[in-house]
Amino acid sequence: MIDIIREKLRAYGAENRLEEEAATKEILQEIALYGLWKADFFETAVFQGGTSLRIIHGLPRFSEDLEFMLLAPDRDFDWSPYLRQLLETFEVFGIKSEARLKGAMDRRIRAAVIKDSSIVGQLELGFADRRPDRKINIKLEIDVEPPAHSQDAWTLLDFPRDYEVRHQDLSSNFALKIHALLCRGFLKGRDWYDFSWYVSKGVSPNLPHLRAALMQYGPWSDHTNLMVDDAWLEMEFRRKIGSVNWSDARSDVHRFLRPDDLKSLELWSERFFLAKLEKLIASLRLSAP
Repeated sequence: MIDIIREKLRAYGAENRLEEEAATKEILQEIALYGLWKADFFETAVFQGGTSLRIIHGLPRFSEDLEFMLLAPDRDFDWSPYLRQLLETFEVFGIKSEARLKGAMDRRIRAAVIKDSSIVGQLELGFADRRPDRKINIKLEIDVEPPAHSQDAWTLLDFPRDYEVRHQDLSSNFALKIHALLCRGFLKGRDWYDFSWYVSKGVSPNLPHLRAALMQYGPWSDHTNLMVDDAWLEMEFRRKIGSVNWSDARSDVHRFLRPDDLKSLELWSERFFLAKLEKLIASLRLSAP
């Protein structure tokens, strides 16, 4: 079974160790999704976040974590039975891994991590730096108290086998990306890369879902009369864009891109993202009833 993974890795055409490591991690992420499908996980949860954009929609950057949200709130959610299925699935493909819960069970975001130290040695990867026992970590996070009004869809995938993934639609996923951009307490250049990608694709955010997320967590959580519309978005994004250190933002996203995509980062500036914002707001106003 390891030959399937080896063939998939060759198809990436990795040009350096960083790309090779990212591609290997993405392959393990896809095997994890297949394992979750086998465990009927997508009957109760949906795939969302940057990795869903990468795997489902072809976002041209690598991503680190597998992020999910429940279809309905459940404070009793536990990763444990799904982790057992994941380990069994990895073993079928010749990968011996370990899994553990991460963080307190009373948190809204429940995390788990899968650690693998077998695939590096089996594939003789260059990025291992002659350390065949080097671990690759796959982090899983799920929101057990998801904001309301999310929409989802199903997509068929075919690696490592045929299976189906339930995921947020692009509009709802964009809404949560905007929530992260406006509410996250630290700079994450990947958020701005994804924002630019959404705008270039002509995606409009699911505004009811965004408002529900803002009311649940962030600086607007106590604003019961919050009106989230194009005017509000334009005002808040102008303020946010003006506060970003774009050099730091470029540095954050740099390692997730292939060499051919790095040149465009030179455009990143307040002027560049204000132009993106104007395009988004114009699209929202055109589509307004």
